[in-house]
Formats: sequence, C-alpha cells, structure tokens
Amino acid sequence: MSDFAQIIGGLGDAARAIGAEVVSTWVLIQLALLLLAAAAAAVIAAYIRRRADLVALTMRWPSFLRLLLRASAANIGMIAFIGIVALMLVALLALTPEAGGYVLGVAEKLATAWVVIHVIAVLIRDRFIFRLLAVSAWTIAALSILGLLGPIADALDSVAVSIAGLRISPLLALKTVVLLIFAIWAASALGNFLERRVHGASDLTPSFQVLIGKLARLTLMTIAILIVVKSTGIDLSALAIFTGALGVGVGFGLQKIVSNFVSGIILLVDKSIKPGDVITVGESYGWVNAMNTRCIAVITRDGREVLIPNEDLVTQRVINWSYTKEEVRLDVPFAVDVTSDPHRVRRVAVDAAASVARVLTQPPPVCHFVAFGAKSLDFMLRFWIDDPIAGITNVRGFVLLALWDAFKREGIEIPSPIQDVRLAEPACTAAGREDQSIVPGDHPA
Repeated sequence: MSDFAQIIGGLGDAARAIGAEVVSTWVLIQLALLLLAAAAAAVIAAYIRRRADLVALTMRWPSFLRLLLRASAANIGMIAFIGIVALMLVALLALTPEAGGYVLGVAEKLATAWVVIHVIAVLIRDRFIFRLLAVSAWTIAALSILGLLGPIADALDSVAVSIAGLRISPLLALKTVVLLIFAIWAASALGNFLERRVHGASDLTPSFQVLIGKLARLTLMTIAILIVVKSTGIDLSALAIFTGALGVGVGFGLQKIVSNFVSGIILLVDKSIKPGDVITVGESYGWVNAMNTRCIAVITRDGREVLIPNEDLVTQRVINWSYTKEEVRLDVPFAVDVTSDPHRVRRVAVDAAASVARVLTQPPPVCHFVAFGAKSLDFMLRFWIDDPIAGITNVRGFVLLALWDAFKREGIEIPSPIQDVRLAEPACTAAGREDQSIVPGDHPA
C-alpha cells in the first residue's frame, strides 16, 4: 500500500503543478484561442455540409472508401479545429516563443487522436464495440499525451490480491475484460465471414457447411481466449482449482448444454437432419431453417419458429419427410353409402385424386375397398407427392374436395348422419286392445 500512497501523492503534486500553470496569463490566452478556433471550426463545418452533397458524390465509390469519406465528413468540424489550432500554435511560437504553446499542442494532439480513432472505428458495424473501442483508445491516447498513463497504470497495478498463486489487480482485470471483448468480437466477425464463404461453396452438402462453420467459429473463439490469457500474463497452471470446479459444474449443472452440443455435432456428421429438410418432432411439423450448437430452428406452416433441442432429435422419434427422397405417400380414408357400387367408387376416387395438380401420376393413385361398415362402405385412397415442403394437410384437402365434386357429379351418396327410427308396439298392448273390443255379455263362439 505504500507504493500506492506514493503514486497518489505524485499525482496530487502533478495536479497542483497543472493548477498553478492554469492561472498563468499565457495559459488563459491559449484557452481563449481554443474557444475562437472551436467557433471558427463550427462555422466552416456548417458551410461545407451545406455546400457539399457527400451521398451523391460518393455513390459510385467502393464501400470502403465511401465509409472512410463519410466518417471524415462526420468529423469535419474537428478536422477544421485541428488545422486552425496548428496554425495558431505555429504563429504563437513564432511571435512569442516564451508562451510555450503547451495547451494548444495538447489540444491538437487530443483532437487528432479522436479523429483518427473515430475514422478507424467507424468501420465496425457493431455499435457497442464501436463505442467501446473509441472510448478506450481515446482514453489511453489522452492519458499518454498528458503523461498520466504510466502513473495511473502503476496505481492500478499496485493494489492486488493473490488467489491460488495468481496475482489479480484492477489493471489486470481491466486489461483482461477489454481485450477479451475485442478478441471475442474479432473471432465472431471472422467466424461469420468464414461461414458465409463456406455456405457459398456449392460442392459441400448443407450439413457439412454448417459443421465446418460451427467448428471454425469454436476454434477461433478458443484461440482468441488463449491469446488474451497469454497476453495478459495469466498462468493457466494457477487456475487448476477453478478448472476442477468447472469440470464438476459441467458434470452436474451444464450436462444438458454439453449433451445438446454433442448431439448437434452428431446430427451434422451423420447428415440425418440438414437445413431444408421437412421434419415432424412431436406435434411440430415444418422445415429446418437453421442448425445451431444448442438447438435447431424449425419453421412451421403457420410461420412460427420452433426451437427444438438437439438432444431431442437424437433420443426421440423424428419423421424426416425428405431424408433420402422427396416422394411421400399419403392416405385419405373415406366412406360411401351401402347402396353404392364399390367398383365404380374406386374408379371415380382414383380419377378424382389424379386430377389434383400436386398428386404424382407415377406411381399412380390407388383406392382400396377396406371394410363393410355398419352403415357405410369404407375405402382407403392412397397417392404420392414429391413436395412435402409445400404442406401435407392442404393437399389432402384438395383431394377431398375433388372427391366431393366427383361424387356429386356421379350421384354417389356419402353416408348420411340422419337415422330412421321405427316404433313397434309391444304384443301385450295389442292383446289388450283386442279384449276391449268384445262387448260385455257376449261370448265368443
């Protein structure tokens, strides 16, 4: 802690020295010149933006140059400020060398660092990473220009604790967090680029495209983390106790995550399910939109996106409508009135199914007479389609409509739900009526 107190004392002395310099006449003059330069730069920037149409000017430029020019245009006021301050500094030193020009020089360097960092960082599309990079780089540049980077770094490094032989200080934690964020972002951006290139390779199957992309991303992430750990000087051997605890956590709390990850790799390797397949898992029917390390995304017919864990696809029964071939057979049961001719019904049903556009002609539709029902004749109409991705229920509906039209046209009746009820009088009631018809006193012969 004595080193930390000494560093804080040194910073206090530097602050008092800077405060003493601020009240000097030349410092006040330079501050006034900076205000004048800021006002002049604002006027120049407003005039240039009003007179120049950068969007139309850079319309045909390459995207990289267009981004650079627009980033520079967004900082045109700061660029004008840098030029004006540089001219003021040269004039001040030429007219009054004893002024020193420290304030103007520091302002020029800070503004230049801000413009350079902003122009470079604007190429990053992620807004969070853009702001983090801009603020971090400019803070380091500002502290370095002011000569405070070394003392502040020593102050942050002087306060440390040791855990399992590993020395942890605020400086180490700050460096590790910032570098880890940038490394993971860079690995993710490079992984996205490689995935796009792999998906563009037509000679690879969709399963291998996804597998190569995921393995490349995982490898890049691992390398990025190892580079950060190596650059910050962290000894991995000191983390053995944490590694053991992590293994216990994986064995108990993270076993589902690991299981889904391994199941995803298995699905990609054996190619049983691939992007674009039409599958049924439980009550979910749709086509596979994406395969991730934890789950797959299935888009159902109603537009919903169902996320199914990879483990369920390995351990449960899955119907893949397009696993080896696209052709699938569909069954449509129906019934007709008992007075209908079954031979005629079969011919009419086959012709009706063949009239639907999505029903294949080879193999042709068939109709089987399957049972004598209590109130109907039962049939099974079977036909084939080669586009299950277009839906199963809708094609069954088209076939049923075709059957209805054909039966109406041919006079074939569908069993009616109306039932005839006939009431029969009991025998005792009829006998009683016969006895009441005999006149009292008369005797039958």
